[in-house]
Amino acid sequence: MSASQPAAPRGQTALVLVRPRVAENIGAAARIACNFAIDRLIVVRDEPPEQEAMLKMATHKAAELIHAMELQQDLATALRPFQFVVGTTARFGRQRGVDRSPREVCAELRPHLGRHHIALVFGPENTGLSNAELDLCHLVSAIPTADFSSLNLAQAVAIHAYELFLTARAAAPEQDSREYANSRQLEGMYGHIAEVLAAVNFLQDRDQAYWMRSIRKFLHRTRLRKKEATIIRGICRKMLWRLNAGPP
Repeated sequence: MSASQPAAPRGQTALVLVRPRVAENIGAAARIACNFAIDRLIVVRDEPPEQEAMLKMATHKAAELIHAMELQQDLATALRPFQFVVGTTARFGRQRGVDRSPREVCAELRPHLGRHHIALVFGPENTGLSNAELDLCHLVSAIPTADFSSLNLAQAVAIHAYELFLTARAAAPEQDSREYANSRQLEGMYGHIAEVLAAVNFLQDRDQAYWMRSIRKFLHRTRLRKKEATIIRGICRKMLWRLNAGPP
């Protein structure tokens, strides 16, 4: 048993598991989360996982996290309260936009720890997060490995949770007190942007996903505040109203 260490601020970070296939892996991930002061567990899955199988891999402390686990039907709904969403992947590709390791992502999150709600999102064991699911994430992290890359779900959770825990324990700079838009507000804004672009025939069916993914990427980099997202939505609503009204 490891010695107890000063904990990171609690209640602000959630572990989000998307369609995990093996219930025991949820229990193992919950055990890791408890080691690193993550005390909220969200599982995105149609059916509740087998509780006995989860508890088999969880310690007594982690059992509390299993019992308090939140079950959601879709990822977008699960992420609504979070201002910063970190998606994880082991696959690299032009559409994935992976350019940060867990340590680099955690360094970027450092001013927001303890103030803003942060989600660490992991995909299914066999496929990981899809491109559409990564679109919902504001940062994307991949664990650097050698030529052989074969980490299981619990190992990936452990590396990210450990890096975040160390970052939170370090002497923190002045915290960022700005009110950032959460995922629900951002997704509403992106919906309005897509409506406007479709209305002016900028988006075609065949390339809509490509352009919206590009728009998401550069807007994620700006770290929009709640007020800024509201302004953009207001502009879009006004444009849609004017387009629907027709020429004067």
